[in-house]
Amino acid sequence: DADSITWLRNYLRGYAGGLVVISHDTDLLEAIVNRVLHLDATRQVIDVYNMGWRAYREQVATDERRRQRERVNAERKIVTLRSQADKMRATATKARAAHQLDRRAARIAGGLAEVRSQDKVAKLRFPDPAPCGRTPLTANGLAKGYGSLEVFSGVDLAIDRGSRVVVLGLNGAGKTTLLRVLAGVEQPDGGEVVAGHGLRLGYYAQEHETLDPHAGVFANVRREAPASLTDVELRRILGAFLFGGDRVDQPAGTLSGGEKTRLALAALVVSSANVLLLDEPTNNLDPASRAEVLGALRSYGGAIVLVTHDPGAVEALQPERVLLMPDGVEDHWSDELGDLVALA
Repeated sequence: DADSITWLRNYLRGYAGGLVVISHDTDLLEAIVNRVLHLDATRQVIDVYNMGWRAYREQVATDERRRQRERVNAERKIVTLRSQADKMRATATKARAAHQLDRRAARIAGGLAEVRSQDKVAKLRFPDPAPCGRTPLTANGLAKGYGSLEVFSGVDLAIDRGSRVVVLGLNGAGKTTLLRVLAGVEQPDGGEVVAGHGLRLGYYAQEHETLDPHAGVFANVRREAPASLTDVELRRILGAFLFGGDRVDQPAGTLSGGEKTRLALAALVVSSANVLLLDEPTNNLDPASRAEVLGALRSYGGAIVLVTHDPGAVEALQPERVLLMPDGVEDHWSDELGDLVALA
């Protein structure tokens, strides 16, 4: 939550020792780093920038523009050298000189940096929702506790077709537990969850517990997909999520946090779900992949129940209603509640 992030940022800023950090939180990086190791996948080198985050971003862009100019100039020189060589080859006395020009052009071509390709980003579009009744999911009087600790009680919720609901509450208020109960992962201590006509649930768990860590990438999505979806179509979808070739057989438990997030989202895409229960779906994502998720939230035609600390995700969702936990009070969404999202 926002308080924890602020504490961490201030602690690391004042930390007297050295640290090595990998993070997608650009605000955190801007606050704490004074040196950046840039892994350039295109050139297959590590560039060291002895500067802060913002200066590093500006310098990377400057260096890339310089390399592009150098490549354009080198390509022009190669064309000129080869053109001159072709003209000299027509004269027997200049054949040796033509060969030297060819060799010089080849040396320059061999030193050209590889053309930079844009970083690959998973292309995400949530599924077209399967047909369903007017209210595909209802909860009546839900209660849940662990031992003597009551997490919540008396929660009523009706998820209408295509509705958008955001769940807010401080840490420990039961937001994640509520989604687990709605998804059937946990049973309530009181009340009931009622599936309406045609309900097809899609559940994204922030700890990725919906994934089978021992099964491969392909096996995990095959389990969620309808039989009508062919293996070829599944492999095409996994390719859009950057899982190609032998990667589709890699056990899910060996994936990184960001890769598990992409796999769990891919499983949602193939599910034809008409109600999505999303618990922190933008966690572990780089900025470009996060933007894809936000775009998918905007365009999805089914119902969504969202738990998040990400104000951008709530803005993309454009919720109609809010459920305040642990009291289970439901109300119409107001932009004034936006300030609570990062604190939730």
